[in-house]
Amino acid sequence: MTSTSRRLLLACLFAFTLPAAHAAWPDRPIRFIVPAAAGGAPDIAARLFGDRLAAKLGQPVVIDNRPGAAGNIGMQAVATATPDGYTIAYGNNATLATNEFLFSKLPYDPARLVPVAQLTRAASLLVVNNDSPAKTVQDLVQLARQRPGAMSFGSGGTGTSGHVGAELFKHMAGIDAQHIPYKGAPQAINDLMAGRVEFLFDNVSSVGPHVAGGKLRALAVTTRERSPLFPDVPTMNEAGVKGFEMSAWGAIVAPPGTPAGIVQRINRIVNEAVQDPAFAAQVQKMGTNAVGGSPADLQRLIASERIKWGEVVRRSGAKVD
Repeated sequence: MTSTSRRLLLACLFAFTLPAAHAAWPDRPIRFIVPAAAGGAPDIAARLFGDRLAAKLGQPVVIDNRPGAAGNIGMQAVATATPDGYTIAYGNNATLATNEFLFSKLPYDPARLVPVAQLTRAASLLVVNNDSPAKTVQDLVQLARQRPGAMSFGSGGTGTSGHVGAELFKHMAGIDAQHIPYKGAPQAINDLMAGRVEFLFDNVSSVGPHVAGGKLRALAVTTRERSPLFPDVPTMNEAGVKGFEMSAWGAIVAPPGTPAGIVQRINRIVNEAVQDPAFAAQVQKMGTNAVGGSPADLQRLIASERIKWGEVVRRSGAKVD
Protein backbone atom coordinates (compact mmCIF):
# COMPACT_ATOMS: atom_id res chain seq x y z
CA MET A 1 0.00 0.00 0.00
CA THR A 2 1.40 3.38 -0.97
CA SER A 3 1.73 6.26 1.52
CA THR A 4 -1.01 8.11 -0.36
CA SER A 5 -3.34 5.13 -0.04
CA ARG A 6 -2.62 4.88 3.68
CA ARG A 7 -3.45 8.58 4.17
CA LEU A 8 -6.73 8.15 2.29
CA LEU A 9 -7.62 5.10 4.38
CA LEU A 10 -6.89 6.93 7.64
CA ALA A 11 -8.95 9.91 6.49
CA CYS A 12 -11.90 7.65 5.70
CA LEU A 13 -11.64 5.90 9.06
CA PHE A 14 -11.58 9.27 10.87
CA ALA A 15 -14.59 10.49 8.91
CA PHE A 16 -16.58 7.43 9.99
CA THR A 17 -15.52 7.47 13.64
CA LEU A 18 -16.28 11.17 14.20
CA PRO A 19 -20.08 10.87 13.66
CA ALA A 20 -20.04 7.72 15.78
CA ALA A 21 -18.44 9.63 18.65
CA HIS A 22 -21.14 12.31 18.41
CA ALA A 23 -23.85 9.65 18.19
CA ALA A 24 -22.66 8.23 21.52
CA TRP A 25 -23.19 11.58 23.24
CA PRO A 26 -23.96 11.76 26.07
CA ASP A 27 -22.34 8.90 27.93
CA ARG A 28 -21.74 10.74 31.20
CA PRO A 29 -23.32 13.56 33.29
CA ILE A 30 -23.69 17.05 31.84
CA ARG A 31 -22.63 20.10 33.82
CA PHE A 32 -25.12 22.98 33.69
CA ILE A 33 -23.46 26.18 34.92
CA VAL A 34 -25.76 28.77 36.47
CA PRO A 35 -23.95 32.08 37.14
CA ALA A 36 -26.23 32.89 40.08
CA ALA A 37 -26.90 31.68 43.60
CA ALA A 38 -29.17 28.74 44.32
CA GLY A 39 -32.82 29.57 44.96
CA GLY A 40 -33.24 32.55 42.64
CA ALA A 41 -35.30 32.67 39.46
CA PRO A 42 -32.39 31.75 37.13
CA ASP A 43 -31.51 28.76 39.29
CA ILE A 44 -35.11 27.54 39.46
CA ALA A 45 -35.60 27.88 35.70
CA ALA A 46 -32.32 26.06 35.04
CA ARG A 47 -33.26 23.22 37.37
CA LEU A 48 -36.67 22.82 35.74
CA PHE A 49 -35.05 22.55 32.32
CA GLY A 50 -32.19 20.45 33.66
CA ASP A 51 -34.69 17.83 34.80
CA ARG A 52 -36.21 17.73 31.30
CA LEU A 53 -32.80 17.52 29.67
CA ALA A 54 -31.73 14.66 31.93
CA ALA A 55 -34.91 12.71 31.22
CA LYS A 56 -34.52 13.13 27.45
CA LEU A 57 -30.82 12.29 27.33
CA GLY A 58 -30.76 9.54 29.93
CA GLN A 59 -27.87 11.14 31.82
CA PRO A 60 -27.78 13.27 34.99
CA VAL A 61 -27.63 17.03 34.56
CA VAL A 62 -25.63 18.55 37.42
CA ILE A 63 -26.41 22.17 38.30
CA ASP A 64 -23.19 24.05 39.04
CA ASN A 65 -24.00 27.38 40.71
CA ARG A 66 -21.21 29.92 40.11
CA PRO A 67 -22.43 33.27 41.49
CA GLY A 68 -20.32 36.38 41.70
CA ALA A 69 -19.07 39.35 39.65
CA ALA A 70 -22.46 39.89 37.99
CA GLY A 71 -22.33 36.41 36.49
CA ASN A 72 -18.83 36.77 35.03
CA ILE A 73 -17.37 33.96 37.13
CA GLY A 74 -19.85 31.41 35.84
CA MET A 75 -19.60 32.55 32.24
CA GLN A 76 -15.82 32.39 32.33
CA ALA A 77 -16.16 28.75 33.40
CA VAL A 78 -18.31 27.86 30.40
CA ALA A 79 -16.22 29.93 27.99
CA THR A 80 -13.10 27.94 28.91
CA ALA A 81 -14.76 24.52 29.16
CA THR A 82 -14.02 21.73 26.69
CA PRO A 83 -16.51 22.03 23.79
CA ASP A 84 -17.64 18.42 23.91
CA GLY A 85 -21.29 18.87 24.84
CA TYR A 86 -20.77 18.10 28.52
CA THR A 87 -20.93 21.73 29.67
CA ILE A 88 -23.73 24.21 29.03
CA ALA A 89 -24.70 27.41 30.82
CA TYR A 90 -27.66 29.62 31.64
CA GLY A 91 -26.98 33.08 30.22
CA ASN A 92 -29.11 36.19 30.57
CA ASN A 93 -29.38 39.89 29.77
CA ALA A 94 -26.42 40.80 31.94
CA THR A 95 -23.96 38.09 31.00
CA LEU A 96 -24.73 38.08 27.27
CA ALA A 97 -25.66 41.70 26.53
CA THR A 98 -24.78 44.34 29.13
CA ASN A 99 -21.76 43.27 31.19
CA GLU A 100 -19.33 44.02 28.39
CA PHE A 101 -20.35 47.68 28.59
CA LEU A 102 -20.14 47.85 32.39
CA PHE A 103 -16.79 46.17 32.99
CA SER A 104 -13.52 47.50 31.61
CA LYS A 105 -12.51 43.92 30.81
CA LEU A 106 -14.51 40.69 30.86
CA PRO A 107 -12.85 37.32 31.56
CA TYR A 108 -14.79 35.88 28.60
CA ASP A 109 -16.02 36.99 25.18
CA PRO A 110 -19.83 36.78 24.99
CA ALA A 111 -19.68 36.80 21.19
CA ARG A 112 -17.75 33.51 21.14
CA LEU A 113 -20.28 31.56 23.22
CA VAL A 114 -22.48 29.28 21.15
CA PRO A 115 -26.20 30.20 21.26
CA VAL A 116 -28.48 27.20 21.80
CA ALA A 117 -31.95 28.57 22.57
CA GLN A 118 -33.82 31.19 24.55
CA LEU A 119 -35.54 29.52 27.48
CA THR A 120 -37.48 32.19 29.40
CA ARG A 121 -38.67 35.78 29.32
CA ALA A 122 -39.90 37.57 32.43
CA ALA A 123 -41.73 40.85 32.81
CA SER A 124 -40.77 43.41 35.41
CA LEU A 125 -43.01 45.82 37.26
CA LEU A 126 -42.45 49.50 37.95
CA VAL A 127 -43.43 49.77 41.61
CA VAL A 128 -43.70 52.44 44.29
CA ASN A 129 -44.47 52.33 47.98
CA ASN A 130 -48.19 51.88 48.56
CA ASP A 131 -48.21 55.22 50.40
CA SER A 132 -46.68 57.07 47.44
CA PRO A 133 -48.77 59.89 45.96
CA ALA A 134 -47.98 58.43 42.52
CA LYS A 135 -51.00 56.44 41.36
CA THR A 136 -49.88 56.24 37.72
CA VAL A 137 -46.64 56.38 35.74
CA GLN A 138 -47.46 59.93 34.67
CA ASP A 139 -47.94 60.90 38.32
CA LEU A 140 -44.43 59.59 39.02
CA VAL A 141 -43.03 61.48 36.05
CA GLN A 142 -44.61 64.74 37.24
CA LEU A 143 -43.29 64.24 40.78
CA ALA A 144 -39.79 63.66 39.41
CA ARG A 145 -39.97 66.79 37.26
CA GLN A 146 -40.98 68.83 40.29
CA ARG A 147 -37.82 67.63 42.10
CA PRO A 148 -35.09 67.32 39.44
CA GLY A 149 -32.38 64.92 40.62
CA ALA A 150 -33.88 64.58 44.09
CA MET A 151 -35.98 61.46 43.49
CA SER A 152 -34.20 58.14 44.05
CA PHE A 153 -34.68 54.63 42.73
CA GLY A 154 -33.26 51.36 43.96
CA SER A 155 -31.92 48.30 42.19
CA GLY A 156 -30.33 44.98 43.01
CA GLY A 157 -27.00 46.35 41.81
CA THR A 158 -25.28 48.32 39.09
CA GLY A 159 -25.97 46.82 35.68
CA THR A 160 -28.91 44.69 36.72
CA SER A 161 -32.05 44.75 34.62
CA GLY A 162 -33.68 46.87 37.32
CA HIS A 163 -30.91 49.44 37.03
CA VAL A 164 -30.68 49.69 33.24
CA GLY A 165 -34.47 49.56 32.95
CA ALA A 166 -34.77 52.58 35.22
CA GLU A 167 -32.08 54.39 33.22
CA LEU A 168 -34.07 53.75 30.05
CA PHE A 169 -37.21 55.05 31.79
CA LYS A 170 -35.39 58.21 32.87
CA HIS A 171 -34.26 58.88 29.31
CA MET A 172 -37.60 58.16 27.64
CA ALA A 173 -39.63 60.08 30.23
CA GLY A 174 -37.22 63.02 30.36
CA ILE A 175 -36.65 62.88 34.11
CA ASP A 176 -33.65 62.78 36.45
CA ALA A 177 -33.39 60.50 39.47
CA GLN A 178 -30.59 59.19 41.65
CA HIS A 179 -29.62 55.51 41.46
CA ILE A 180 -29.17 53.70 44.78
CA PRO A 181 -27.60 50.27 44.13
CA TYR A 182 -27.99 47.48 46.68
CA LYS A 183 -26.29 44.12 47.10
CA GLY A 184 -29.44 42.38 45.91
CA ALA A 185 -33.06 42.96 44.96
CA PRO A 186 -34.46 41.98 48.39
CA GLN A 187 -32.58 44.82 50.10
CA ALA A 188 -33.76 47.32 47.49
CA ILE A 189 -37.35 46.15 47.84
CA ASN A 190 -37.16 46.39 51.63
CA ASP A 191 -35.94 49.99 51.41
CA LEU A 192 -38.71 50.84 48.95
CA MET A 193 -41.28 49.51 51.41
CA ALA A 194 -39.55 51.52 54.15
CA GLY A 195 -39.71 54.70 52.06
CA ARG A 196 -35.94 55.12 51.65
CA VAL A 197 -36.16 55.04 47.83
CA GLU A 198 -39.13 56.09 45.73
CA PHE A 199 -39.43 53.57 42.90
CA LEU A 200 -37.80 50.57 41.32
CA PHE A 201 -38.13 48.03 38.54
CA ASP A 202 -37.91 44.35 39.34
CA ASN A 203 -39.16 40.97 38.19
CA VAL A 204 -42.78 40.06 38.81
CA SER A 205 -41.59 37.08 40.85
CA SER A 206 -39.72 39.41 43.25
CA VAL A 207 -42.14 42.30 43.72
CA GLY A 208 -45.42 40.61 42.82
CA PRO A 209 -46.06 39.16 46.29
CA HIS A 210 -45.57 42.61 47.86
CA VAL A 211 -47.99 44.15 45.36
CA ALA A 212 -50.53 41.44 46.09
CA GLY A 213 -49.96 41.98 49.81
CA GLY A 214 -50.69 45.71 49.59
CA LYS A 215 -47.20 46.93 50.51
CA LEU A 216 -46.24 48.08 47.01
CA ARG A 217 -48.22 49.61 44.16
CA ALA A 218 -47.57 48.46 40.59
CA LEU A 219 -47.73 51.34 38.12
CA ALA A 220 -46.85 49.42 34.96
CA VAL A 221 -45.50 46.21 33.49
CA THR A 222 -42.42 46.46 31.28
CA THR A 223 -43.29 44.03 28.48
CA ARG A 224 -45.35 44.75 25.37
CA GLU A 225 -48.26 42.77 26.76
CA ARG A 226 -49.87 42.81 30.20
CA SER A 227 -48.93 40.22 32.79
CA PRO A 228 -51.49 37.45 33.29
CA LEU A 229 -50.66 37.65 36.99
CA PHE A 230 -51.56 41.38 37.10
CA PRO A 231 -53.99 41.89 34.21
CA ASP A 232 -55.20 45.26 35.52
CA VAL A 233 -51.71 46.79 35.47
CA PRO A 234 -51.04 48.67 32.20
CA THR A 235 -47.93 48.28 30.09
CA MET A 236 -45.40 51.11 30.08
CA ASN A 237 -46.52 51.88 26.54
CA GLU A 238 -50.16 52.11 27.65
CA ALA A 239 -49.08 54.26 30.60
CA GLY A 240 -47.62 56.89 28.28
CA VAL A 241 -43.96 55.88 27.90
CA LYS A 242 -44.30 55.00 24.23
CA GLY A 243 -41.99 52.30 22.95
CA PHE A 244 -40.66 51.25 26.35
CA GLU A 245 -39.99 47.51 26.55
CA MET A 246 -37.81 45.50 28.89
CA SER A 247 -37.78 41.86 29.85
CA ALA A 248 -35.41 39.72 31.85
CA TRP A 249 -34.59 36.72 29.69
CA GLY A 250 -32.65 33.53 30.13
CA ALA A 251 -31.02 31.35 27.51
CA ILE A 252 -28.90 28.25 27.05
CA VAL A 253 -25.39 28.74 25.67
CA ALA A 254 -22.43 26.42 25.16
CA PRO A 255 -18.63 26.72 25.00
CA PRO A 256 -17.05 28.02 21.79
CA GLY A 257 -16.63 25.18 19.32
CA THR A 258 -19.42 22.94 20.61
CA PRO A 259 -20.47 20.63 17.72
CA ALA A 260 -23.52 21.80 15.79
CA GLY A 261 -25.21 18.41 16.09
CA ILE A 262 -25.12 18.58 19.88
CA VAL A 263 -26.37 22.18 19.85
CA GLN A 264 -29.30 21.18 17.65
CA ARG A 265 -30.19 18.25 19.88
CA ILE A 266 -30.30 20.40 23.02
CA ASN A 267 -32.23 23.03 21.06
CA ARG A 268 -34.89 20.45 20.14
CA ILE A 269 -35.24 19.49 23.81
CA VAL A 270 -35.66 23.16 24.77
CA ASN A 271 -38.44 23.58 22.23
CA GLU A 272 -40.15 20.38 23.30
CA ALA A 273 -40.06 21.60 26.91
CA VAL A 274 -41.46 25.08 26.26
CA GLN A 275 -44.32 23.61 24.21
CA ASP A 276 -45.27 21.29 27.07
CA PRO A 277 -48.15 22.88 29.05
CA ALA A 278 -46.83 21.37 32.29
CA PHE A 279 -43.40 23.00 31.88
CA ALA A 280 -44.94 26.30 30.78
CA ALA A 281 -47.18 26.27 33.86
CA GLN A 282 -44.20 25.67 36.13
CA VAL A 283 -42.28 28.68 34.85
CA GLN A 284 -45.40 30.86 34.77
CA LYS A 285 -45.66 30.43 38.52
CA MET A 286 -42.50 32.56 38.67
CA GLY A 287 -44.02 35.26 36.48
CA THR A 288 -41.96 33.95 33.56
CA ASN A 289 -42.89 32.85 30.04
CA ALA A 290 -41.32 29.84 28.32
CA VAL A 291 -39.98 30.92 24.92
CA GLY A 292 -37.84 28.58 22.81
CA GLY A 293 -36.76 29.21 19.22
CA SER A 294 -33.71 28.47 17.11
CA PRO A 295 -30.04 29.23 17.80
CA ALA A 296 -30.32 31.94 15.13
CA ASP A 297 -33.28 33.48 16.98
CA LEU A 298 -31.20 33.69 20.14
CA GLN A 299 -28.26 35.16 18.23
CA ARG A 300 -30.52 37.92 16.86
CA LEU A 301 -31.92 38.62 20.34
CA ILE A 302 -28.45 38.98 21.82
CA ALA A 303 -27.35 41.27 18.98
CA SER A 304 -30.36 43.57 19.36
CA GLU A 305 -30.09 43.65 23.17
CA ARG A 306 -26.39 44.55 22.97
CA ILE A 307 -27.22 47.55 20.80
CA LYS A 308 -30.14 48.66 22.97
CA TRP A 309 -28.61 48.25 26.42
CA GLY A 310 -25.11 49.22 25.36
CA GLU A 311 -26.46 52.64 24.45
CA VAL A 312 -28.38 52.88 27.75
CA VAL A 313 -25.27 52.02 29.77
CA ARG A 314 -23.04 54.43 27.83
CA ARG A 315 -25.57 57.24 28.23
CA SER A 316 -25.87 56.62 31.98
CA GLY A 317 -22.11 56.46 32.52
CA ALA A 318 -22.54 53.39 34.73
CA LYS A 319 -19.41 51.34 35.45
CA VAL A 320 -18.78 48.44 37.79
CA ASP A 321 -14.98 48.70 37.86
